[in-house]
Amino acid sequence: MAPHRRATLSVRVPVPRPLPLLPLLPLLLLLALLPATPSFASPTPSSGTAAPLPDSLEARRAAEATALYGDSAVRPLAERPVSVVSLGDSQISGEGVGNYEPPTDGPDNWCHRSSDAAIHRTGIPADITYNFACSGASTENVRIGGTPQYADELVQSDSLAIAARNTRVDTILLFVGANDDLQFGPVMTDCVVSWFLFWQGPCHTDYAPGWQARVDGLRPKVEATITDLHTVMAEAGYAPGSYDLVVASYPGPIGPDIHDNPGFPGKIPGGCTGYDSDAVWGRNVAVPSFETGIRAAALAAGATYFDLSRLFHGHEVCMEDPWVRGLWIDLLSHFPPDENTVRQSFHPNSKGHAAFADCLTQLHSLGATPAEASCAVPAGTSAPLLYTHAWNDVFTPLTNTATGQCPAVSATRNGTPVTGTPCTGDRAQQWWHDPATGALHTALSHDRCLDIPGGDYRAGVELGVWDCHGDANQRFTLSPAGTLSPPAAPDLCVTQSAAGARLTLQPCTGSPAQSFT
Repeated sequence: MAPHRRATLSVRVPVPRPLPLLPLLPLLLLLALLPATPSFASPTPSSGTAAPLPDSLEARRAAEATALYGDSAVRPLAERPVSVVSLGDSQISGEGVGNYEPPTDGPDNWCHRSSDAAIHRTGIPADITYNFACSGASTENVRIGGTPQYADELVQSDSLAIAARNTRVDTILLFVGANDDLQFGPVMTDCVVSWFLFWQGPCHTDYAPGWQARVDGLRPKVEATITDLHTVMAEAGYAPGSYDLVVASYPGPIGPDIHDNPGFPGKIPGGCTGYDSDAVWGRNVAVPSFETGIRAAALAAGATYFDLSRLFHGHEVCMEDPWVRGLWIDLLSHFPPDENTVRQSFHPNSKGHAAFADCLTQLHSLGATPAEASCAVPAGTSAPLLYTHAWNDVFTPLTNTATGQCPAVSATRNGTPVTGTPCTGDRAQQWWHDPATGALHTALSHDRCLDIPGGDYRAGVELGVWDCHGDANQRFTLSPAGTLSPPAAPDLCVTQSAAGARLTLQPCTGSPAQSFT
């Protein structure tokens, strides 16, 4: 990794240990809202002249240039240090990681920019890393002419405008949209409180009917924000294609398969407080719908779309190796309790930001910027891997030729059977065969794969889903005819013998019952 200089002073501060949760349950009733979250080989930059900045911004630019160079002059692009920039909200600012840069840890500024945020940890060869993201930011806090979040903050597009004139910006990473119409943070808070107040029942029944309308409402705001960022760069003298603007989708913080974790600590000690049914809806409906809206906005506005919606599958709160901080009550810094007491909850932790950084580094290493890419953990590994496709384009139903039915799972708990069902196109019927690993992933979770229980390669063995681990009993060869056969037992083929039947292994015969298209 190339050495870099951060654009802001980083001071390590001790992060308070969370207090025991059970005695503090009554305090949750006081918390009405959780704050919302929640280089590519660069072409030669334009040599165009930057448009003048307003006087107040020009004074700040000149001061920052003096700190960098010893004088306030604007250097030619080729003579400037290379920088990378993160913009947006708490998903990328570092909320939940700790080690917050002053003055962003309150009491007058709660941006919670962490010195350990992803933008400071990539392998992109940059001289300077700028983290302008701020916890709670909406598109209003990023767009041209928008509103600063705090008195000592700039609108994020103004911060970018200054950085683009003092350095050569190579890559911009944007996470935004969760705090607009979606209001993801307050929704999470409501769901947590509903679980503690057990008589309220699951929260998803309240939010599901209007969720798509929320996504539809935020999409044009995100698209307009991306367009504004392109305008900022053009006004700073950058030609189209001379920088990369990467717009990322959000990974879900909680999944329903926590009970498969052999070290499951319990919902309260683990901080995964919520109804399992709410976690199912969040993973299977809420996050995918949000992801689809961000994708549409990014592609329409000419940005690179980076699908990270599946990145935390298998690493959610209360899983074996969580990349997300669970419910976190900080009374040492916030007493009496207020909206900041739980603001660090359900955000990517240090491992989550390491995963973001790893994914962005791999994207950068491609050399040429794709229109879209994805990142997730493949079967049998714990490290993210880049894919040059969007997940929505590769997960598809498999139709059995004999029955016309589609194999599906009713859930993703380990051992859930895979059964033929009438084809509807539902995510539970969608699968992706990874040609690199041979794993057949269900669209519901990248961490669940078609599995031959115990590696029992016998005719009649019934198949299910299990934690993806990459062993031979989760590897299948997909033939041009649509047959699926384990390389460890090539004479056996996945078979649906009748309508509604569970998938089994049977001797390969070339029968339509063994063809999936």
